[in-house]
Amino acid sequence: MVKFEGYEFVDGGVCAAEGFTAAGVIAGIKAGNTTKRDLAMIYCAERCRAAALYTTNKVKGAPIYVTKKHLEDSYAQAVIVNSGNANTCNENGIEIAEQMCELTAEALDIDANDVLVGSTGVIGQPLSIKPIKARIPTLAKELSPKKSGDACEAIMTTDTRKKELAVEFEIEGRKCHVGGISKGSGMIAPNMATMLGFITTDVAICHELLEKALRKVNQLTYSMVSVDGDTSTNDTLILMSSGLAKNPEITAEDKNYEKFENALYAVMMNLARETARDGEGATKLLECIVKGAPDENTAKVVAKSVISSSLVKAAMFAADANWGRILCAIGYAKADFDISKVSVELASEKGKITVCTNGAGISFSEEDAKKILSEEEIKVLVDLHCGEGEAIAWGCDLTFEYVKINAEYRT
Repeated sequence: MVKFEGYEFVDGGVCAAEGFTAAGVIAGIKAGNTTKRDLAMIYCAERCRAAALYTTNKVKGAPIYVTKKHLEDSYAQAVIVNSGNANTCNENGIEIAEQMCELTAEALDIDANDVLVGSTGVIGQPLSIKPIKARIPTLAKELSPKKSGDACEAIMTTDTRKKELAVEFEIEGRKCHVGGISKGSGMIAPNMATMLGFITTDVAICHELLEKALRKVNQLTYSMVSVDGDTSTNDTLILMSSGLAKNPEITAEDKNYEKFENALYAVMMNLARETARDGEGATKLLECIVKGAPDENTAKVVAKSVISSSLVKAAMFAADANWGRILCAIGYAKADFDISKVSVELASEKGKITVCTNGAGISFSEEDAKKILSEEEIKVLVDLHCGEGEAIAWGCDLTFEYVKINAEYRT
């Protein structure tokens, strides 16, 4: 995890913020599942200000339409999420998503319009409400501030590890928290949304700035991740604020807003990195750091181009310093800069090596490069020497296992 001064990592995940509880149970949503949690709930004792971002795919899961509708008043109190089935492209999908909200509301004695919903899994398969209906009452009874991990497991599909995190910090002498859980391993190329991510905070903040912070930080974190270039139909990122930290409400972009935004970045950036690290079949985390760009947007485009290249990803899997593939990916990025000024370095805990300067290769030790690229975290350092724009993007290597996982996804 990348640490930030003034922000302490704490336990609790999505339940670290005051007022939030969570749970996850086995419902058997996917045929044959009797061992993995696949139904999650997040609940707050108070109605929360809430904001959300969604997939940019033209094909959208039914839960997105329902969540958008329920967030028209910018408030929410609970989230119900299933894995094992995406509830996408189903004739009765919206009806099922609404039923999930109604059943949750009944179990919690709240308004169904204050319940948000998410689904993840196989696209185009009918989703039965029966196993969900049978387990929601138990799920509600098991809600606890100590069960963020259970909820995190319940939203996982091909993920190999839980992605949960929380930080503690102070605003005007009040202890505040931002925490979250997310899932995502394959079909990851968010483009202004994310996979499934649920972020909570107890910071008192107006809705306008809550949404603004979410959009800004998302552009710097989840939207800078690509595992395989595919944008999911169900990508949803939800941020809920209980306001129970009792700090003076943030209504202006002042120092207190900056503290909150930085806390949100600390959580979302680390969750985004873990998503890339846990790419399907991945053995290495790739981080492309671009500097010297004419502007930030150019830096973003170049960084995403490098970590999205299948040829670069395959080379990293083989620990092959094939800098030509990196330069190629930089060159076809849809941005304007002088390729003859570009330099590229490769780095890890084993050291750093320059492989390209002024847009051309230079002599370097293949043996040293191999050692550097054999580590589990690899940095591709790109300097465009054209300005002061900077950006970071995250991806992973492309392995034989990725093909195997996706060839057998429905079996």
